[in-house]
Amino acid sequence: MSGDEREELRRGTAYGFLAYAIWGVFPLYFAALKPAGAWEILAHRIVWTLVFCAVILLVRRDLVWARQLVARPRLAGGVTLAALLIATNWVIYVFAVLTGRTTEAALGYFLNPIVTVALGVVVLRERLRPLQWAAVAIGAVAGVYLSVVGGQFPLIALSLAFSFAAYGLVKKKVGASLDAMHSLAAETAVLFPVAVVVLVALGVGGGTTFTQDVPLHPALLLVAGVVTAVPLLLFAAAARRIPLTTVGLLQFITPVLQLLCGVLLLDEHMSTARWVGFGIVWVALLVLTVDMLADRQGRRRRFASSVIEEPAP
Repeated sequence: MSGDEREELRRGTAYGFLAYAIWGVFPLYFAALKPAGAWEILAHRIVWTLVFCAVILLVRRDLVWARQLVARPRLAGGVTLAALLIATNWVIYVFAVLTGRTTEAALGYFLNPIVTVALGVVVLRERLRPLQWAAVAIGAVAGVYLSVVGGQFPLIALSLAFSFAAYGLVKKKVGASLDAMHSLAAETAVLFPVAVVVLVALGVGGGTTFTQDVPLHPALLLVAGVVTAVPLLLFAAAARRIPLTTVGLLQFITPVLQLLCGVLLLDEHMSTARWVGFGIVWVALLVLTVDMLADRQGRRRRFASSVIEEPAP
């Protein structure tokens, strides 16, 4: 590896770490937005993210892609579906934080890699390796265990895991032709009319909090666009520079920080039974990580062998 390649790898790893770290401390930001409710926060997040993206795109004079998007119904449909899925994920996540269930949200993002693998089998007909099957099975055991000991189905955790996994699936199928900024702009543009309706309804019904605690509370709502866009752009910059395996390992930073925020800073209670449930999930993630690293090592060996065996010209 050349010096330039090592530098790109270091930069990519730093970008990825920052992206996942920012996502990991999101609970503190959303908790600071009280007394705003989940729907009001979602609406402001959509509106100001679109404004943020629009300003950048206008400065860059980068609008040609929008006409191309409209001219491709399949891609436009995929963007619309992706927008609905990510909006669902956002509102559930914010609701979880505001109602003192940050740890359950963290569980959802711990489960996300396992659900993603499972969706690959069901939807894409992918064939799993033995360790991947083991990880999915252990994850299922964790879900059953948490349902039994908790006395209720872990709806928030599974909703977050499935909505984000489905979002990733849609992006993989139809959204690969859009970069991070274009994709975020398109998805928030699709959701913009809904956000406006929500804000108008809240205003008419006296349910808006935008004018409370001026100027701090309105300012916190206004920066939702920056808070949403920056980690996504950092992630996009990281994904271009580092191996997928490294991305897979870095993603665990987010739920770990979410869990710590919930327990240490937001004073959420975690029973012994729930810690055991989390432990079962972590075993599944460990198995999945071992498989991922083994597969990467195997690919390297096969590539090295093919290079060695290739006859000289």
